[in-house]
Amino acid sequence: MPTLNWIGKEAVVNHDKEVPFRLLKKVKSASVGESSQNLIIHGDNLEALKALMPYYQGKIKCIYIDPPYNTGNENWVYNDKVNSPKIKKWLGKVVGGEAEDLCRHDKWLCMMYPRLKLLRDLLSDKGVIFISIDDNEQGYLRVLLDDIFGDNNLIANIVWQKKYSPQNDAKYFSDMHDFIVVYAKKKRNGNKENSGWNRNLIPRSEEQDARYKNPDNDSRGPWKAADLSVKRMTAKDIYPITTPSGRKVLPPKGRSWVTSKETVEKWIADKRIWFGKSGENVPAVKIFLSEVQQGTVPITWWDRKFAGDNQEAKQELKAIFNKENLPFETPKPVRLIKRILQIATNKDDIILDSFAGAGTTGHAVLSINKDDSGTRKFILIELEDEIAKKVTAERVKRAIENERYNSGFEFCELDKPLFNEEGHIEEECTFEQLATYIYFTETSTNLDKKAIDRHLIGDYNETEFYLLFKEKGKNILNKDFLKKINKNDKKKVIYADKCLIDSRTLDKLKIQFKQIPYEVKVY
Repeated sequence: MPTLNWIGKEAVVNHDKEVPFRLLKKVKSASVGESSQNLIIHGDNLEALKALMPYYQGKIKCIYIDPPYNTGNENWVYNDKVNSPKIKKWLGKVVGGEAEDLCRHDKWLCMMYPRLKLLRDLLSDKGVIFISIDDNEQGYLRVLLDDIFGDNNLIANIVWQKKYSPQNDAKYFSDMHDFIVVYAKKKRNGNKENSGWNRNLIPRSEEQDARYKNPDNDSRGPWKAADLSVKRMTAKDIYPITTPSGRKVLPPKGRSWVTSKETVEKWIADKRIWFGKSGENVPAVKIFLSEVQQGTVPITWWDRKFAGDNQEAKQELKAIFNKENLPFETPKPVRLIKRILQIATNKDDIILDSFAGAGTTGHAVLSINKDDSGTRKFILIELEDEIAKKVTAERVKRAIENERYNSGFEFCELDKPLFNEEGHIEEECTFEQLATYIYFTETSTNLDKKAIDRHLIGDYNETEFYLLFKEKGKNILNKDFLKKINKNDKKKVIYADKCLIDSRTLDKLKIQFKQIPYEVKVY
């Protein structure tokens, strides 16, 4: 398979493993409601994605991101060129001196690669990622995704009509569309429903259902007439059909009936053949609305009638904020994200957007939950200081108030790294945070917080994990603590500041002692 190379690639290919694990600090004053499972995180999305790993690895069903298109446009606040001071600082630190020589495509690829790797890790095996992009980076993005997700997991390259009116001042062509590139974490294996991502059907529209009528008041409900003949010459299926008025009808020249004479006679007896109100028409077969597929297969052309456009999105923002000038030239409409959610999610899934911007994804999740009584949860991540609280969170907050959504969100900031410069665990770290992190690094699975029983934090593959933490002078594995552990044959891993039990006793009890902080694995 062809691979993509660029200046700085070697520095970022494994950079996701070098990103420090940071704690999340909830900001109650900026949150809405109590104990919501929806999250809005302010901070660098690379560090935020790493912070989510112990809680959400393999749990995200759908990711939608609208990353910088890298067009070079620097005339607006929410800069879509990879040239912001924060990104430049990051590139200099990670890539080093080479960063000064990078072209804008190199910078974009360096920025995207480690983020896409973490996003893939967060996806469940039944998960899928949708990425909005335009021609500036679409080609590079496809090869990048082939490298990270595998070219065999490409689902589709959707074309979305983002504009209605052509730009008469366009230098060459008026740009009327964006792409939405879709990759699965793992494609479904044939007909095995639980083997990978499986798309939903698009709900039928009122316009589609309106094509079904019931002129004869059939008890089976609305139907539409379909041609009873087909474009093939099959001798046995060329025979006369007698109408209620006694007229004999043959299929049109060059065609035959769709099925045998015996089957048509059964359909006539079952009143599935329509001869028109007069009973004289060429026979047609009834297709009942109740019997057709209750949804339509998604297609790769999404026009503005189906998924909205940029102008619709601007009007949504204007209505919410009651002002014209917001730092988004090309926001995405709620309808676009809802279409993605209809195709990609079920009612209780988790949706992640790590380039949250105007907060459309959060708004769309709340809206579709109201439509179908769902309980989907969103996680939004936004880097820019002036955007995270004043636009992303404020937009979701106002949507909750204006549209009376029965929901809320926790607003979080990225706090200090779990380990400080001396390698010690930060004092702000809580027992639950460290327990979650340790369980994740030990098992590569997420901890069920409800399973924590004082010092016993979890049980995995016949091994119990214990943590003594946050009790000054008492974080010691001693004889008193041995009385508190479960009496069974399972192996036990116990994290504590120090151990006063001899190695022979530890071996006899199948206990492995790990000293904090030195033996807490850095993920």
